[in-house]
Amino acid sequence: MKGTMLRKTLYALTAASAVALASPAAAEPLKVGFVYVSPIGEAGWTWQQDIGRREMEAALGDKVKTQYVEDVPEGADAERVIRDLAQQGNQLIFTTSFGYMNPTIKVAKQFPDVKFVHSTGYKTAPNVATTNARFYEARYVAGMLAGKMTQTKVVGYVGAYPIPEVLQGINAFTRGLRSIQPDAQVRVIMVNSWFDPGKERDAALALLDQGADIVTHHTDSTATVQAAEERGKYAIAYHSDMSKFGPKAQLGAVTHHWGPYFTKEVQSVLDGTWKSNQVWGGFKEGMVALEGFGPAVDDELKTFLKQQEDAIAAGTLNPFAAPIKDNEGKVRLADGALDDKGLNAMDYYVEGVVGKLGKN
Repeated sequence: MKGTMLRKTLYALTAASAVALASPAAAEPLKVGFVYVSPIGEAGWTWQQDIGRREMEAALGDKVKTQYVEDVPEGADAERVIRDLAQQGNQLIFTTSFGYMNPTIKVAKQFPDVKFVHSTGYKTAPNVATTNARFYEARYVAGMLAGKMTQTKVVGYVGAYPIPEVLQGINAFTRGLRSIQPDAQVRVIMVNSWFDPGKERDAALALLDQGADIVTHHTDSTATVQAAEERGKYAIAYHSDMSKFGPKAQLGAVTHHWGPYFTKEVQSVLDGTWKSNQVWGGFKEGMVALEGFGPAVDDELKTFLKQQEDAIAAGTLNPFAAPIKDNEGKVRLADGALDDKGLNAMDYYVEGVVGKLGKN
């Protein structure tokens, strides 16, 4: 009898163990890492990326756990940080600056089971996707805003580096400006940095000294908007709404929105459906916007700008429709509209931009 009871007890224990083994343990959260090129701060490119990270966390709850490293220089430091995040068990890593492209590709080869998404680059791999926003679409409408508001017909533009992404913005802004003011000009100073508030401020002040009554920027800090506020001039912010730093100066802000995209990518990893791809979204996809309008922009002008935004989203207005001439008079496109290949190979200033590439 005892033997029978013992056998039953052992059987019950064995069966319970089998059930326990067959039952999945509570799923561990997916670890997701982010590499930021500048401090998060209170505005700018990295600030907007971090808003996207937090929106993704809010959407997915305890299914995800994120970590980030901010203010990571492009180059060797980036490679080290990306590798460290992979070694810490992050299964998806977002590398959020153009100069992280080659380090991302290199580390991805060493960690084939980790997924990577690189922002603003063009190189992919089986475990590396790329994403970008069509910043130039909102830049074109921002140029129209500047065209409606400028008195001197001179607009200043603080740029980071003369790469296609930055040139697309300068050229689209200029074409939008000149669609309103055909003889207006854009003066550009490149600071050769994504984030250097001191250089950005000096460049903005120099442009204001050259007669600009509106300044804008493709850099990360709020320095350009603050310089305009100090001088009693206007500014169009970039990356995020910077009205806190220029309540009278800011006419509007070209902003980027990453939360839905980050959420979609993370969810696809959770679902086991993630694939390397290249996403480039604009107004239509909700990845760019012109918002944060200041007190100087009335409702009539806001309505006009929204109409242009809707036309771009619908495909009836193209910021780079022919004819396109560079600022030396050479025809760059005679018919049609610039395609993505042409946009990503842009290496010139359009008509209306003062100066030559590489020279301030």
